[in-house]
Amino acid sequence: MDPQLSHRIAGSVATVVIRHPAKRNAMTAAMWRALPPLLDTLAADPDVRALVLTGEGGTFCAGADISTLQGSPEEAQGLAVAAEEALAAFPRPTVAAVRGHCVGGGAQLAAACDLRLAEEGALFGVTPARLGIVYPASATRRLVSLVGPATAKYLLFTAELIDAGRALRTGLVDEVVPEGELDKRTAELTGVLVSRSQLTQAAAKEFAAGRTDRDAHWAARARESGETAEGVAAFLERRQPRFTWTTSTTG
Repeated sequence: MDPQLSHRIAGSVATVVIRHPAKRNAMTAAMWRALPPLLDTLAADPDVRALVLTGEGGTFCAGADISTLQGSPEEAQGLAVAAEEALAAFPRPTVAAVRGHCVGGGAQLAAACDLRLAEEGALFGVTPARLGIVYPASATRRLVSLVGPATAKYLLFTAELIDAGRALRTGLVDEVVPEGELDKRTAELTGVLVSRSQLTQAAAKEFAAGRTDRDAHWAARARESGETAEGVAAFLERRQPRFTWTTSTTG
């Protein structure tokens, strides 16, 4: 099978699958380039209310396929940063579902997701120190925001792999599930995500990313949307809310 990114949409959830089994799903240059436009396409689909990023088979992503990166190290790093930033900017909740190795560029992609689920046995590493590469400032800041300065320095300085238990304790992942249960738990979590208010989620993503200048914007969107009225009515009537606001209808 040629290296590729595939995707499917089911139940308002888009799933993007990293496929390069010959090299533990390492990302080729073409795959790095393909991710941002694919995310743009999925973001423009109003039926997509959450996105899952995962790897084919028993591993998530072992980083970059160095053999396909023919340009300068800076150019290769630029491809990875562009893909990471596109994933971080995706307007709906994103979940990394991790099995096996999540290393280098794979860890960079997982960190750019909003939430991370890991199966027992998963291994994580941030490994530029093995190659003498300067890790991007944006990726370093994102890693620090997840795990704190001490753990970020440990990962970056040593390039050592850590197990899922340590990843959970340090905040690199949100949940660890038993082997064989990752798909089930991912489906449960995304089922919850798609049932909640996209307005709340979109505003929370911006605020969490540091956009503190948008309070008035989101207050106006809340007044226009009717989401609060629907949420309160559903609570009082003891029923599930029917939220209809989408990020594709307004900025």
